[in-house]
Amino acid sequence: MHKLSLLTLIVGLGLVAQPLVAESLKTEKATLDMQTLSSGLNHPWAMQFLPDGSLLVTERAGFMRYISKTGEKSEAIAGVPAVHAKGQGGLLGLVLDPDFAKNKTIYFSFSEPRDGGINATAVASAILDGQALKQVKVIFRQAEAIDSNYHYGGRLVFNPAGELFITLGDRGSRRDDAQKLSGHFGKVVKVNKDGTAAAGNPFAAQTDAKADVWSYGHRNLQGAAIHPQTGALWTHEHGPQGGDEINIATAGKNYGWPVITYGEEYGGGVIGNKTKAGLEQPLHFWVPSIAPSGMSFYTGTQINGWQNNLLVGSLKFGQLVRLELTGDKVSHEERIRIGARIRDVQAGPDGSVYLLTDEDDGKLLRLSPQ
Repeated sequence: MHKLSLLTLIVGLGLVAQPLVAESLKTEKATLDMQTLSSGLNHPWAMQFLPDGSLLVTERAGFMRYISKTGEKSEAIAGVPAVHAKGQGGLLGLVLDPDFAKNKTIYFSFSEPRDGGINATAVASAILDGQALKQVKVIFRQAEAIDSNYHYGGRLVFNPAGELFITLGDRGSRRDDAQKLSGHFGKVVKVNKDGTAAAGNPFAAQTDAKADVWSYGHRNLQGAAIHPQTGALWTHEHGPQGGDEINIATAGKNYGWPVITYGEEYGGGVIGNKTKAGLEQPLHFWVPSIAPSGMSFYTGTQINGWQNNLLVGSLKFGQLVRLELTGDKVSHEERIRIGARIRDVQAGPDGSVYLLTDEDDGKLLRLSPQ
């Protein structure tokens, strides 16, 4: 996989795996073992499985590390650019190039500091070369940079055609701009690997719109996944105080923020309507908010009854939310108490489900059949 194997790196660093202790976790469909595979992570944000079964993990403070299949974590990988690590900002989303096995390229999002004390969401590509990132190149920059520590979005996912979706938040203070096609606040964009606008984007011919915009009217999207059967982009986003949403983000559609929402102002107060003609209703929403983060379709067979379910992490309640689907509709919801803020959720190649906890002493948890 690398010039130095992960095992060689781990041994060289003197890191020793800790014995794994399993906690029994009873769910509606299966009883699972929940193990702490690794700990000591600084507010981990995203993870991706590498071809050898190990994980690449980002930490919000600006670090990227390997975690082996048995839980050993490496030293921080060199070459990560400077990040604005304040509030919700830092090193965020992560995805492997569809041709990673050949080109060793990764993509990651981060809050990029700019001159004058302002910052914005950016996405960079890099070659993963052992303990270093090489040829780091920023391929996308949110058009507007402001002085804010909130609502970066930052989830990354490739569609089956090899085009990159990037989720972008409204940055908190610029929610009205989520309705303006001339900027990037509150948008999903679709770009090529080099950051240029992908072909077929819905507003490419409009002079008053960004050519890379795919969908708009979003608040702060921190979950994105491609449906394994349809290839459609599913997203979720934070509502203000209530009104967290799951949507199928479709080309050219307006998802309404802040004109329509099932949430309200913090401390109370109406923001908009719940419905309006021409604006998309959420596929599913939560009142009160669960503060969703991370999302994955479970396509394994090892956990009985979870096949093709949608899994969503909850920051607010420390839960894993399991959603059963009938076509494009949510037909049942189960909330599974984990006991820590869940920042990311990934179905692993071994059929287990992996969770990252958003803590000073962040953990990688593994849920597997007993």
